[in-house]
Amino acid sequence: MFHVYVLKSVKFDKLYIGITDNIRRRVLEHNSGVSKSTKKYTPWRLVYYETYLSEKDARNR
Repeated sequence: MFHVYVLKSVKFDKLYIGITDNIRRRVLEHNSGVSKSTKKYTPWRLVYYETYLSEKDARNR
């Protein structure tokens, strides 16, 4: 299964939308600075997600 997710920066007025097959791991990666695009806005909080059976469906969303 694939997930479309929305993160909100705790310190800044920023949202980030992504796709993953493992939400828990991906949020940890965002908060540990692994992702260059979100590193400077840490920490992040998961505010929303949707689940899809295929990656194609998740990307189309």
